[in-house]
Amino acid sequence: MTPTETPNETPTGEMPTFDPHEVLVTAGASAGRRFLGLGSLGLLGVMLIYIAIVQSPEIQWRIFLLVLGVGSLWMVNRMRSATASRLELTETELRDSDGTRIALVEDIDVLDRGFFAFKPSNGFLMRTVKGGETEWRPGMWWRVGRRIGVGGMMPAHQSKQIAEILAIMMAKREIEKNKQG
Repeated sequence: MTPTETPNETPTGEMPTFDPHEVLVTAGASAGRRFLGLGSLGLLGVMLIYIAIVQSPEIQWRIFLLVLGVGSLWMVNRMRSATASRLELTETELRDSDGTRIALVEDIDVLDRGFFAFKPSNGFLMRTVKGGETEWRPGMWWRVGRRIGVGGMMPAHQSKQIAEILAIMMAKREIEKNKQG
């Protein structure tokens, strides 16, 4: 390398090209949060079913407690499978490790990490240009129309890292758009 070349540039002065499908950053549920969340919800379900069977409340309360208990156990299974995967951010999309596309980076309109935003714990909220199918992965992410919430059981530093990289990508996109027009 000559003294005038910088390490980020090729010898001809062009910027190097990157694979748009290369994973830039990943985020997933930590083992401790996963154990605590699944254990608490599972214990709630078992306790509700136990109370409905052992105690002798009126029949409508017994049915109510059984439905809530079974619903809690169903939610444990959904959360277990959702938190087993990881989120992956590439140059072009935010996706689940099972291949589900959460959002295209070019479609993200607003990124809200504010204190008063309606967002998951330790996470952020996005609004996209195009609406998507309603989907929910408990403890990881949800999408309703154009709104997408990311976070929950993820450690704050991982979701913050994804949000900051997305903010940089959005700023870069705006700069390129302003240069063109």
